[in-house]
Amino acid sequence: MHEKKPIPSHTRSIFRRYWRAVRRYPWLLAPLLLGTIGLQAADLIAPLYLRRFFNLLATQKSDASTVGQLFGILVIIALVWFVSWVCRRAQNLTNFRMEARVMTDLTSTAFEYLIGHSYDFFISHFAGSLTHRVNRFSRAFETMLDAVILQFFPTLLYVIGAVIILFLRNHTIGIALGIWAALLTAFQIFAARLRQPLRVARAEADSAVTGALADSISNHMTTVLFSGVSHEHGLLKEVVERWRKATLRSWNADELIWGILGFSMIAINAGLLYGAVEFWQRGLLTVGDFILMQAYLFGTFDRLISINRELRRFHDAFADANEMVDMLDMPHGIRDRAGAAPLTVRTGEIVFKDINFYFRSGRPVLERFNLTIRPSEKVALVGPSGAGKSTVVKLLLRLYDIPKGTIEIDGGDIAYATQESVRNAVAFVPQEPILFHRSLMENIRYGRRDASDDEVVAAAKQAHCHEFIADLPERYETYVGERGVKLSGGERQRVAIARAILKNAPILVLDEATSSLDSESEALIQDALTTFMAGKTVIVIAHRLSTIMKMDRIVVLENGQIVSEGTHRELIECGGLYQKLWSIQAGSFIE
Repeated sequence: MHEKKPIPSHTRSIFRRYWRAVRRYPWLLAPLLLGTIGLQAADLIAPLYLRRFFNLLATQKSDASTVGQLFGILVIIALVWFVSWVCRRAQNLTNFRMEARVMTDLTSTAFEYLIGHSYDFFISHFAGSLTHRVNRFSRAFETMLDAVILQFFPTLLYVIGAVIILFLRNHTIGIALGIWAALLTAFQIFAARLRQPLRVARAEADSAVTGALADSISNHMTTVLFSGVSHEHGLLKEVVERWRKATLRSWNADELIWGILGFSMIAINAGLLYGAVEFWQRGLLTVGDFILMQAYLFGTFDRLISINRELRRFHDAFADANEMVDMLDMPHGIRDRAGAAPLTVRTGEIVFKDINFYFRSGRPVLERFNLTIRPSEKVALVGPSGAGKSTVVKLLLRLYDIPKGTIEIDGGDIAYATQESVRNAVAFVPQEPILFHRSLMENIRYGRRDASDDEVVAAAKQAHCHEFIADLPERYETYVGERGVKLSGGERQRVAIARAILKNAPILVLDEATSSLDSESEALIQDALTTFMAGKTVIVIAHRLSTIMKMDRIVVLENGQIVSEGTHRELIECGGLYQKLWSIQAGSFIE
């Protein structure tokens, strides 16, 4: 079993990205900070008037003058509390608007960068896990901003203010509170740093559970057909058990820290009360000073104890953000080069020159591969599985970059063109088309998103999917389910062909585009495609050789190299691999 690598920490990158998003809204940030400062000022001022109130009660007689002073103080306290209430409301309302805007921006930015990763990146990660990370990235900001604006910054202001005020009343008590607050804060920060690996481990375990669930649920049919329910349940139990252990370790660490904090509060409160009594006996403190000291002590402790709670949530959020930033800091595998220009396609000539391509295993997929496809030529790629047919198409679409060699379209090296322009030049119909969980109209229109409804319907008719769509209750507004699961394989394939027809790109690539169709539908589609192919450069990948007999040229691949090429008749007459494949499919096996 391979040891799991820890997620790298991107502390600076996280804060840099969040700050970059926040500073776009200075008109929200300024009142948010002012509201926070005003709230803490009000909380510090109110106990000063409470001190005066209780000193009057303890030292003055209950005459009209004293009662008047008491009511005057109560009015001031009420006004201070009202200011505190106004500041709290202003702080919250501004904070809501700030977080909503920034979270929207972060989600958009994360998606934009994530979707720009390479094909290889996406086949190496669970879709559910990636979705979870994008969502947690924006939610982590909400948690972290709440912690900073509603806890850390206010606590700093309040504790400094409380210590200064108590110091002015009594140096010893002020210094004692300051030392205790500093030690308690240092302990919490130290404990949080020690606890952080437990948080990261818990976040990793949580992502693993999400990925396992997504993998099993998205492959529900395979699980059922291969009686794998118990097996999948067992795999999930293992992942969930790792999550349970990681979570329990994290919670136990939290409980230990809470215990130490609670004991420290008992100790400082008892110590300060003892010292206050000593000073009171010497006439250095009044009854009101006891009220002031208790108010600031409990206010300080309440805020410092909240820091522990917020540090836990903060580091959970940090671990969540860390997972996403790991991918945001990861360079895109396929990038447009500096100065890349849009590809201009006039005739559709495709030239593969001296291509060498390897996957991570190091095994060559294509080696010294050369192929020229003339403008408007219809070329079929055939060969056994693993020969490199699909790889040729993926390289043409620039889903991978090649370490050696060039691919040119109309004389332009696609490595120096923008990826979008290269893919705009190619209409691709995969063997297993995947549809969006959107309406049929939206799925077909994805081929050309500015197409009218009439153009979509015309493409559907040409691809012979209008017939089954017309029988649906909601016709073109029918939603097809996740990945198009509500449609049959043949229906999905016809929708994918309609999408390619609507795109009407100068280069057409068909990867077993009719493999899921019945014989009658295949004949209709082949006829439609023959019309559609006119004037286009076409590459067809096929295992059913009967579908490519009319191609201008058939290129036979084996072990990443071209072993023969020609028309169907020429290849049958010259023998070799193509004749063997044809004979097997025709039913007469050749030794």
